[in-house]
Amino acid sequence: MSHPTTLRASRSTIFWNKVKTFFSKPHNVILLLLGIVLTFTTVAPIVAIVEDTFKIHAGTIDAHLTGQTSGYTTVNYTDLFTSRMAKTNLWTPLLNTVLLAVGTCLVSILYGGLFAFLITRTNLAWRKYLSSIFIFPYIMPQWTLAVVWQNLFNSNAVTGTSNGLLAALFGINMPMWWCKGLFPSLMVLGLHYAPFAYILIGGIFRNMDANLEEAATILDTPKWKTMWRITLPMVKPAILSTILLVFGSAMGSYPVPHYLGLSTLSTKYVSMNSKYTGEASILAIIMMVFGVAIMLLNQISLNSRKNYTTVTGKSGQISKINLGKSGKYIIAVILVVFTFFTSIFPIISFAFETFLPNPGDYSFLYTGDPSNLTTKWWVTSENITENGMYGQKGILYNETIWHAFWGTLKVSVACSLLAGTIGTMIGYAVSKNRRSKWANYVNSVAFLPYLMPSIAVGVAFFILFSTEKMNLFNTYTLLIIVGTIKYIPFASRSSLNSMLQLSGEIEEAAIIQDIPWIKRMTRIIIPIQKSSIISGYLLPFMTCLRELSLFMLLCVQGFILSTTLDYFDEMGLYAFSSGINLILIITILVCNTLVNKVTGASLDKGIGG
Repeated sequence: MSHPTTLRASRSTIFWNKVKTFFSKPHNVILLLLGIVLTFTTVAPIVAIVEDTFKIHAGTIDAHLTGQTSGYTTVNYTDLFTSRMAKTNLWTPLLNTVLLAVGTCLVSILYGGLFAFLITRTNLAWRKYLSSIFIFPYIMPQWTLAVVWQNLFNSNAVTGTSNGLLAALFGINMPMWWCKGLFPSLMVLGLHYAPFAYILIGGIFRNMDANLEEAATILDTPKWKTMWRITLPMVKPAILSTILLVFGSAMGSYPVPHYLGLSTLSTKYVSMNSKYTGEASILAIIMMVFGVAIMLLNQISLNSRKNYTTVTGKSGQISKINLGKSGKYIIAVILVVFTFFTSIFPIISFAFETFLPNPGDYSFLYTGDPSNLTTKWWVTSENITENGMYGQKGILYNETIWHAFWGTLKVSVACSLLAGTIGTMIGYAVSKNRRSKWANYVNSVAFLPYLMPSIAVGVAFFILFSTEKMNLFNTYTLLIIVGTIKYIPFASRSSLNSMLQLSGEIEEAAIIQDIPWIKRMTRIIIPIQKSSIISGYLLPFMTCLRELSLFMLLCVQGFILSTTLDYFDEMGLYAFSSGINLILIITILVCNTLVNKVTGASLDKGIGG
């Protein structure tokens, strides 16, 4: 009979052996460390923002209503939901935000889905050109198309601003609902996010088994029935993924509603933050709740999703729909014209704006006199107070703009390197432990910040890091932390999908030969999945370059280009904001082209590009 002391010793040995075995596997160590770090970086800001809704802020409405300068109260909730300002401060912005998010999803899915169908399933002409140009609106800053919309449709008679192109050239005054408010906002955001739908739906259309449709044709099934009962159910996962990605992003959009005069939760947050601080934090929480709700709905739909399979196996050739000899060119010309206005015209428009004496005013086109154009916005090398320069040097000599440009590059490179590396590690570790609950938890926590509206994430980190104990406000450190947390999902999803395709035997063979983990990663795993991993670095870089909603509360102007652009807009120096837009767009396109040429990685790769 074993002695109790011996039993205890053997149990202890077994326990420590298990611990040793657990930590001998690199993917377990990665999961444990990243799980703890991500829990803190995701949960701590949410806790800080919830606490902020109950806090009394000196000099704001809650201090006035309670007669106290510190402590905690529920007055922020009662005032926001029940006061006579409730409709203006909460219900109207909330309704507008939901309508904007739903409308954006519809526009992006219909336009992107139709485009994907034409590129992959028909004999449309000039498919390669159309595929690459279609991605442009997503690559460009979110507010680009909003400014272009203003430059095209605004008129003195309707909006009270200077005449846009339609009013100046043809005397056409578009109605107010077309120029400002919900309709232009959802159209602009829908066009901006349509590439999401195009990439996701196009990927399914391109790899779809044609046997089901062929069988339906043999059985003389009407075309509409084939589309409704066979094609659409196959595309359903891509449509749900598009809704998941677009809904949260549209909810947290600040620049588009701001430019196009729509009151949403994000614009209302910015206007309320100084005097109604606690109530503004409640608006941020409402935005977060919607993000989490969308993720839960997607999770339910994943669990209840049906599988569509064919007994006969994969069909080798997808039969393309014949649009006719003239039809394939007519539709292509229509799409070329449309993509010109969403992709190429913005660049021309911003460049042209920087030579107008009064940016946004095209009335000089009546005279056709080129001497009306000016280069002062670019080449003025001294601080001039007259000529509408407000003491600013021209764009080429403006230290504020170039300091912001290098700051933007610094933040973007740091965010892409950190988010890309952490995301790749998460993808690798989760794929190795895919049945573990902890792995699923780490995967979900890593993806959560993406579903939260950008402005709400910015607010949470602003509250967490602008205290006396931890004051990182207006530092590159804070921007890099926030950008990394927000963009890890790009890399983690891209990496996870590619790692799941790798057979475990590849790494096992290296382990048998006693090759260290670092060498296995750098010499075997990363080279095999190079293009997916590069995408995980490329997306955070591109997104960070043009981000405004996430960073606008965390730093002042002159720090990064997007907040500097916003500052010049507020000052009325529209030529400067157009010039910054132009610099941003050219930088993004040059970086995208370079990465494409060097690595072969591209957003529309494999669909038709």
